[in-house]
Amino acid sequence: MNNDLAFAGSIPALYERVLVPLIFQPYADDFAQRLASKPPARLLELAAGTGVVTRKLAATLPASTSITATDLNPAMLEEAARHPIAREVTWQQADACAPPFPHESFDAVVCQFGAMFFPDRVQAYAEARRMLSPGGGLLFNVWDDIADNEFADEVTRALAQHFPAASLRFLARTPHGYHNRARIESDLTAAGFADIRIETVTARSRADSARVPAIAYCQGTPLRGEIEALGADALVEATEVAARALSRRFGEGAVDGRIQALVVTATK
Repeated sequence: MNNDLAFAGSIPALYERVLVPLIFQPYADDFAQRLASKPPARLLELAAGTGVVTRKLAATLPASTSITATDLNPAMLEEAARHPIAREVTWQQADACAPPFPHESFDAVVCQFGAMFFPDRVQAYAEARRMLSPGGGLLFNVWDDIADNEFADEVTRALAQHFPAASLRFLARTPHGYHNRARIESDLTAAGFADIRIETVTARSRADSARVPAIAYCQGTPLRGEIEALGADALVEATEVAARALSRRFGEGAVDGRIQALVVTATK
């Protein structure tokens, strides 16, 4: 497996406990608000991860909306299933590039911060379109440039300075590597979508201390694998380096940084 896709081991639990409140919850709330104005009857979520969007949608959308939540990584779905949810949801392991669902079986397809990981985005978008009913909508988001996401940017720069011989670039390469609007629009157009809209949405990432985002990014993402490859003590060392850098930039005690994403909608 591509190491950028390796959400396994202790990563899912850390992801849910630390990263979800740090950076994912505000955008889950945004998704729910957008969908609540015109609730779909049948909704499919791709790359559901540990279920932050799923839980918000289950609590916000009417009971008449059926929700199917999928992810490529069984470990992420197992973590999602451990957490309370407002009502029944169908959890299923599935590859967004080859989903096992019939044509026109959903009225909305949503994906929070998953498109960056798709090995063939045009194929994934074409599959989403295939599964949508006529007039159905695709809603997804991707992280903007890492420079516009302050904690991730600071961690990446600090690790590059401390480990100059290594290439600890997961955050810039993958989560923050798909933010070119023209490319996104071109991929969606190639997949057959129309009425494509891309909106910049900025939020705040807050934590009780700089150590929280340091642990989140160094230990709760596939960056962990890159760090651990440097040696037995590298993960502890990298986390401390990141925490010190974040403290220098954002201060001691509670920290507050900008996060920014592109929210994309398209219609079949």
